Amino acid sequence: MPSFPPASEPFETIAGSMTGGLLLLCDHARNTVPEPFGDLGLPADQFERHIAYDIGGCPLTLELARRLQAPALMTTFSRLLIDPNRGEDDPTIVMRLSDGAVVPGNARIDADGRQARIERFHRPYHAQITRTLDAMLAVAPPPVIVSIHSYTPVWRGTPRPWHAGILWDRDPRAVLPVLEGLRADPALVVGDNEPYDGALKNDTMYRHGTLRGLAHVLIEVRQDLIADEAGVGAWADRLEPILARLPLMPDLREVRHFGSRACS
Repeated sequence: MPSFPPASEPFETIAGSMTGGLLLLCDHARNTVPEPFGDLGLPADQFERHIAYDIGGCPLTLELARRLQAPALMTTFSRLLIDPNRGEDDPTIVMRLSDGAVVPGNARIDADGRQARIERFHRPYHAQITRTLDAMLAVAPPPVIVSIHSYTPVWRGTPRPWHAGILWDRDPRAVLPVLEGLRADPALVVGDNEPYDGALKNDTMYRHGTLRGLAHVLIEVRQDLIADEAGVGAWADRLEPILARLPLMPDLREVRHFGSRACS
């Protein structure tokens, strides 16, 4: 299991420029489960899989935050405990079965147990995102939210051909420049709302981007491409100049409401 330092909070805050126009997020940064939840009844090797966290997401977020001098927020708990990229009413917020793995520690969770995890882990992370955005809005034009994720290269036996995917709902402002920037490299296969659809009611981008009218983009990178330091560096090289341009686009620094396909 990858080693992460102990955390006293359900989120980690990376300092950066509050006026620079970018906020980076990593919803599935770690595979750790704090006490008293133990290992949720799973063997250690399950926590090395994509079901526990977004492999490569944390180091890529940290490297981009360093290069862009941007603030970043990352969770410090495994998505197996509770998924911060789901709404509180989403039935998949606590997974009993994840890509073939039965999670014994979640199998009999009741409403009280679920609510306790929401209050201890899920809500504090989102409250910190809100506080950070409020602080940035107080001193500069609206920032662009960039969420970093990764996905497994094979899903249910089917290889995924995309090197990266850009997920979005209805607001194209930050999405189109990122798609254009990545597709300028002919060696890359870049998915548009692949391998998932970016319209999900009450997920992180919906809550903090769509509802607030802030430009946002979710970037998924295939996990085998950022599973080591060299891969992280290569993708930081690709993404840094693309993301650095976003705050310089006036249209992205405005509050504009586009609505959501998840609500239609």
